[in-house]
Amino acid sequence: MAVLKVGVVGIGNIGSVHAETIYSGKIEGMTLAALCDTDPEKRQWLKEKYPTVPVFASHTEMLDSGLTDTVIISAPHKFHPPIAEDAFRAGMNVISEKPAGVDVKTVEKMYAEARKSGKTFGIMFNQRTDPLFNKAREIIRDGRLGKPKRLVWIITNWYRSQAYYDSGSWRATWNGEGGGVLLNQAPHNLDVMQWLFGMPQSVRAVCNEGKYHNIPVEDDATLFMEYDGGAVATFITTTGEYPGTNRLEISGDRGKIVIEQGVLRFWSLSEPEREYCFNAEGRPLPTLSEEKYESSEVSGHMLILKNFAAHVLHGEPLIAPGYDGVNELSISNAAYLSSWTGRKISLPFSEEDKEQFLSLLNEKRANEKAVEKTVKEEAKSSSYKKRWQVQW
Repeated sequence: MAVLKVGVVGIGNIGSVHAETIYSGKIEGMTLAALCDTDPEKRQWLKEKYPTVPVFASHTEMLDSGLTDTVIISAPHKFHPPIAEDAFRAGMNVISEKPAGVDVKTVEKMYAEARKSGKTFGIMFNQRTDPLFNKAREIIRDGRLGKPKRLVWIITNWYRSQAYYDSGSWRATWNGEGGGVLLNQAPHNLDVMQWLFGMPQSVRAVCNEGKYHNIPVEDDATLFMEYDGGAVATFITTTGEYPGTNRLEISGDRGKIVIEQGVLRFWSLSEPEREYCFNAEGRPLPTLSEEKYESSEVSGHMLILKNFAAHVLHGEPLIAPGYDGVNELSISNAAYLSSWTGRKISLPFSEEDKEQFLSLLNEKRANEKAVEKTVKEEAKSSSYKKRWQVQW
């Protein structure tokens, strides 16, 4: 049976999970063919843990080895595009961890290489596999919600301690990660939001830097978005609240979806609210029918990997095409630019706004003071690996 020969670049927290999942044979159609990390101590550990798998110090050495045909990129965010470009030029399929990159302009350059190569490009938007989000998408796509009115997502249960931020020198810096909660934790939610509700035409935002932690990037953000057709959305996120909330509410003129605590409730109206509003004539309110769906736990990362292999080998449709990564990144870039300039940002980005974003980001990078961090391995609690899943 044909299999993809996978090389993993960047064996940090999530890269090590991907490596172990593939090595242990849990992904049909994939075999672990190579590993790559720039840290010599980590390479030594990999050689001991996976003695039959070649380990490389650079992604270019790995690409030149001829051992792989597929690359998973789990390096720091700003390295996703350049590594992907090299991989596409080498004729590789690519799966990138989220986000696709740090800025839209650089990501679009990566997309040009991907299209030129003709190879398969995926992104690790594992929360697209959650059954409740899929049910919400089905309700919206089937027209049962009616004309969209409003989306409100309070996603404040991405709590992180100061020790988390101190566990890596690249974490929570403009030069390292390229941003804070919007670029590290919330990309999953921003992606699901646009996957369900579509892309906004404008974004206004306030992003508070170092509000709850000793970090130079934002750990608290509030976004207000407007859409073609008059719909609006509010997105609130932080890593500084405990206990946090994960509540998604989507309203249309035919009903309302609420997802919270692992349960989706959908209330459908017997007639469109807009029709009733102007033709009520003393009639009672439209009757409501309620449907309820409960979550079932899925291993999203594994499902994305299995789907990617099935796509390349058997033509199964991709759950998360890599090209979709620009959508959520456009929203977070627009939020930063709005917060930095105090103005409403239109989407898709104009070339002028792309340039201004990069200019202001580079100013942040240049003015960022080096902070001595206690770089140490994070304590792995029983819930450690679940932090990448949907947290209800």
